[in-house]
Amino acid sequence: MTRQVHSGGCQCGAIRYKIAGELGYPHICHCRMCQKASGNFFMALAGSRQEDFLLMRGEPGWFQSSDPCGRGFCKDCGTPLFFRTKGSPYISVTIGSLDKPELAEPVSQDGVESRVSYFDKLFSLPENPTDRSDLPAGNAGIAATSRQHPDHDTVAWPPKRT
Repeated sequence: MTRQVHSGGCQCGAIRYKIAGELGYPHICHCRMCQKASGNFFMALAGSRQEDFLLMRGEPGWFQSSDPCGRGFCKDCGTPLFFRTKGSPYISVTIGSLDKPELAEPVSQDGVESRVSYFDKLFSLPENPTDRSDLPAGNAGIAATSRQHPDHDTVAWPPKRT
């Protein structure tokens, strides 16, 4: 039987990781600490056994958000990447940092006591595609000058620009 392999990393590509195994307990956490750490309404996380987790490139920075808990992030671009608890055999990765986040569909919402009051109304808001026609060269200019790492492993990053 073949083990699942998941890969992911930060926005700039300085940090890349692999998980050789299942992603456990994908969930979103609304607790205030996760809101602050992600700069958003919630943080989406999925777990991995430490033994199945491997850093492929880079070394994350760590912030000890409480005595038992630490949060890993890219020191170059600031992307939130990891959550770990002292003594636990697990590490959690942010679902958005996975190359294929759709493979980690959340099964639970935690920390709901801190969920923002209008969260349930967000999905009824009007939907619009990304439109940056206000910028020089519009969306094409963003794509042509993007420094975002692609959603797959690369030998080196960033590419040499000519």
